[in-house]
Amino acid sequence: MTEQSAAKRTWIKNPLAILVEEGVDARGGVVLCDGKIVELVSGGQTPDRCETVYDASESVVLPGLINAHHHYYQTLTRALPAALNQELFPWLQSLYPVWAGLQPEMLHSATQLALCELLLSGCTLSADHHYLFPTGMEESIDIQVEAAQSIGMRNLFTRGSMSLGKDDGGLPPQNTVQQQQQILDDSERLVKRYHQRGEGAMMQIALAPCSPFSVTPEIMQASAALAKSLDVRLHTHLAETIDEEDFCLQRFGLRTVDYLESVGWLNDRTWLAHGIHFNDQEIAQLGKAGVGVCHCPTSNMMLASGIARNLELEAAGVPVGLGVDGSASNDGSNMIQEVRQALYIQRLRYGSSKVTHFDAYRWATKGSAKVLGREDVGEIAIGKQADLALFKLDELRFSGAHDPLAALLLCGAQRADRVMVAGNWRVIDSKIIDIDTEKLMVQHSQLANKLAG
Repeated sequence: MTEQSAAKRTWIKNPLAILVEEGVDARGGVVLCDGKIVELVSGGQTPDRCETVYDASESVVLPGLINAHHHYYQTLTRALPAALNQELFPWLQSLYPVWAGLQPEMLHSATQLALCELLLSGCTLSADHHYLFPTGMEESIDIQVEAAQSIGMRNLFTRGSMSLGKDDGGLPPQNTVQQQQQILDDSERLVKRYHQRGEGAMMQIALAPCSPFSVTPEIMQASAALAKSLDVRLHTHLAETIDEEDFCLQRFGLRTVDYLESVGWLNDRTWLAHGIHFNDQEIAQLGKAGVGVCHCPTSNMMLASGIARNLELEAAGVPVGLGVDGSASNDGSNMIQEVRQALYIQRLRYGSSKVTHFDAYRWATKGSAKVLGREDVGEIAIGKQADLALFKLDELRFSGAHDPLAALLLCGAQRADRVMVAGNWRVIDSKIIDIDTEKLMVQHSQLANKLAG
């Protein structure tokens, strides 16, 4: 008997609702085998031989949500008084000195806590942008990889960097920046050690100089060349605020997208966080190059940065995904809540009839998958990875709701009932398998207090 024929088949049976492509009948549910989706079951039909059956008649079934931008370490500095009620640049200047005190156990705990939050909100793949490597934290990504092992989510850890300190005209303090060769050597080491390729990858690495105001053009150029040679993706913050645009004009004599082109980043290997302040010509440039944009609605509202032009970006060919951003500017790591925020802020820009709940779901699933360079996740379809998020409508907030898929967003879902990654249940009854979240919270809170001093 072959390994394939011996594999167990699981039927997620007769969901209350399921998010699939328009015109596809999956009312009878979905069959999984070997960590993949192998069959979509039409309404009233029964699939052949399934060793395991889960009755989903009270569940709304979504593809696992995908978070395309975060900063896990920032869970340690939520609602910090010194950083409240400020725009991006002064907000960063208030927090940099605090973050410079980051220690290994703090990052380990923050990574685990952020991933637990995300998983409980229906997220199955998340990208973290870690750019903080003060003395003693040179192996930060190794710490994060180790911390993530027990959670069971798919991860893309980006090896961020800051090389332009305050003394040289940048924003970060000098004790948080690194030299170019140190950054490049560590980036190559991490890719060779941890980056998985192909379908079903659980751990990947990308290169991610932090922002135009915290790295030199030289590290941007060198990172682009290294990413190309190693065949990994590139990530950075861009066009988040007018202050950033002004910085680029004053320092480089270029607007943000022209600067991106000047350092060799205008290609389909790149995805950008925020991407708010683009004009029509720049949107066309990004679309032609295939550059992706991660929309971060809650963070953008909190810092009053602006509203991304999602519909124009998509129309131009720009892949658009969704991210919660750092937990010091959100201040949470809840993906289903972020989908709701994206729906509403984009309606504020375009009008209620122009942005539907299906648009918001698309950004958080297929859109984020494309932004991260993944074709095997983000969709409930045959051949895709068995990453699913199941939500129940059994709270007061849902009473009286008529359309289950719309209700998840309009009525404000907060937590998934079950979450599956690669065919394995990682959340059952809104609890993460094999993780003591109460103990983690106690440890994390103690370390947060220690960091804040």
